[in-house]
Amino acid sequence: MTSTPTTSALRPLAMGEMIDRSVAFWRGHLKPLFVLSLGYTLMGYIIAKTMVVATQRWTPLLYSPERDEIAKSDPTAMMGQVGLMTALWGGMFVLVIWIYWFAMVATARYVASAQLGTPVSAADGLRRALSQVGPLTGAYLLSLGWACLITLLLVLPGGLMLFGGAVLVAAKSNILGAVLVGVGTLLAVLGVFAAMLWYFLRFLLLPPVLAMEDLGAWAAFKRSGSLLSGRVEPGFLGRVVVRAMILFTVVSLILLSLHFVFTIPSWLVMLPYGSPFDASTLARTPQYLLVPVEILQAVAQAIFSPVNFVFCTLFYLDMRVRREALDLEQRLGAPEPSSPQAA
Repeated sequence: MTSTPTTSALRPLAMGEMIDRSVAFWRGHLKPLFVLSLGYTLMGYIIAKTMVVATQRWTPLLYSPERDEIAKSDPTAMMGQVGLMTALWGGMFVLVIWIYWFAMVATARYVASAQLGTPVSAADGLRRALSQVGPLTGAYLLSLGWACLITLLLVLPGGLMLFGGAVLVAAKSNILGAVLVGVGTLLAVLGVFAAMLWYFLRFLLLPPVLAMEDLGAWAAFKRSGSLLSGRVEPGFLGRVVVRAMILFTVVSLILLSLHFVFTIPSWLVMLPYGSPFDASTLARTPQYLLVPVEILQAVAQAIFSPVNFVFCTLFYLDMRVRREALDLEQRLGAPEPSSPQAA
């Protein structure tokens, strides 16, 4: 393991330097970061696998090879099962994201303490996360409420256009209606993706705040927003949100690429039973072949996903250094180095 940085290493970081330091810290502290991430990834896998089994039982039409014909012959039944699956997977994502935040609080405590020259163990980071369950849950619920409002605003234009197109199609104005349906669907999908990106950016620093500052849910909610507001340098790239968006996108693309690579073995296992991108193939593939490969995929995810946790923590420290002179505060509060004794 590499040596722990001293408080003198705290200084404003360039964007490329922040990614380099995140990867370097991850490489130097691989074992404790893996331990902190493994519980999150395994719990996420267990929840997702349980959801797949449950939806195969409760929404069998969606896994049927004849689902297109069923949708035409009995659209009501198909729409009912689509609604049920959407609700189930939505609930699953709410739970998984909470677990993700919990893991990030524990990891942020470990990373930030090491960067500040007061390293703690992985167990200490986990204890900090457990002590913050109340504020974490409260802030998470606040974030979900805020996210629902933003999603509604971003999806509303496309939704209205989609609804208008459907009305025109029903009124036999097929060409204009089809155009409005297509454009409305595209705008609605883009609105959903924009809302997801906004959510992860807006609350990027909330877990590190909870990890390092003794604040309640509402105070942490506001604190994370204030750290991401305004600018820290002149120019477009000096806006904090722009810096966060660029860095978060780069780190996410790196991790998504790795996730894609580790997903290939499960696709190869499913390939003899049909297209890996067909839901009915998942239902036909024997679980004794699929589960071992998926567990290896979850372990690989536990190895690499802490890079994102480290980056979020370093970004939090960088904002405090730039806005609050945290580096000077740490140096002033650090003990004087001992001078060597004369021979």
